[in-house]
Amino acid sequence: MVPSKRLSRLGIGIFERYDICKQAYRFASLSDNSAPLLDLSLGSTDLLPPSIVLDAISQSLEAPESAAYCLNIGTKPFREVAADWCKKRFGVSVDPEKEVLLLIGSQEGTAHLPLAVLDPGQTGLILDPSYPSHRGGLVLADAKIETLTLHSEEDWKPDFRCLKASQLQDLGLMVFGYPHNPTSQTGKQSWLDEAMKLGLKNHFIVAHDNPYVDLVLDGEAPALLNSPGWKEGGIEFFSFSKAWNMGGFRLAFAIGAEPLISALRGVKSVVDFNQSLALQRGAIAALTKADDWPVQILSIYRKRRDTTIKALRSLGWNVPKPSMAMYLWMPLPSWAKNRGWNDETFSAKLLSNTGVALTPGSGFGLGGSGWLRLALVRPVDELEEAIHRIKIWWNANS
Repeated sequence: MVPSKRLSRLGIGIFERYDICKQAYRFASLSDNSAPLLDLSLGSTDLLPPSIVLDAISQSLEAPESAAYCLNIGTKPFREVAADWCKKRFGVSVDPEKEVLLLIGSQEGTAHLPLAVLDPGQTGLILDPSYPSHRGGLVLADAKIETLTLHSEEDWKPDFRCLKASQLQDLGLMVFGYPHNPTSQTGKQSWLDEAMKLGLKNHFIVAHDNPYVDLVLDGEAPALLNSPGWKEGGIEFFSFSKAWNMGGFRLAFAIGAEPLISALRGVKSVVDFNQSLALQRGAIAALTKADDWPVQILSIYRKRRDTTIKALRSLGWNVPKPSMAMYLWMPLPSWAKNRGWNDETFSAKLLSNTGVALTPGSGFGLGGSGWLRLALVRPVDELEEAIHRIKIWWNANS
């Protein structure tokens, strides 16, 4: 069977490609007694969700309605709680009937949005580097893709001056995401304000992927909901995966302008149903009874960040200090460049020789070439073990 041209353009995502490499290492390590895999490539934390969330889910699992399909009307209790959270968190009032939508992860929302708002051949703009679903959604929608390259020397700030007036006028959608994955840059509210202002002026939609809004170690996270004009042409995606450690439960939601929420709901109506009511009750518990949970886990990530950076810098690796929790965004070492290695080569050799898995930055776009992402998703002792393995390999090759 020959795949569609659309699928060929989409390619195999970095996480799927690298998962194959990790599985190969696991099998090999069983036969040659190599060190076990230390997977620091995914933002999938070892931390458990709040117990009150798990209790809410478990207490609802045996209810007959939890095993039934859930259409949009059944998500009303969740949407009302999400609207209340929005008012408390941002001071913004939203209509739970028209401006809130439950999602099966924010990745689902960002990937489906272009199908809902763009016609084939229309243009969407993404940051480079950016999370893979931002590009993937545009490919699936047969959209033309423009990129706005971010640069380390500018602290990964989007420079809108790089965009010509004709480019802005041709846009149908601009996709943002701050705090930024993969660079771990918190970002600034003024950047989103400028994007929304440009969107209103040039009649394009601004989408903001914001799953890390409550995982900022330094500074204040921006939010599109704080930008004037979002109710006219903006949509923002929030997730339980990171701040409440619920990645495997696939729970998220969008808040946005009524026409955008309606359009995205239209796509969902023919693609999927909603999550089980039991899981929704867990999400409700997170927002109402564990809304301070993200603050509690920040100290854990801060310790992991500071310990790991100190150890990496002792090797001579000039690793920037991120302002967002969960990731380190690390430049390819100069000695690796001198060997002619790129970030994919480095990651592959590191994995095969040490069992430590990092994500090559080029998997997030050409703007990530020459960088590596390390996820702080294991306890401090395991992170220290990872650095110990890297040190031995580093000294043998540098």
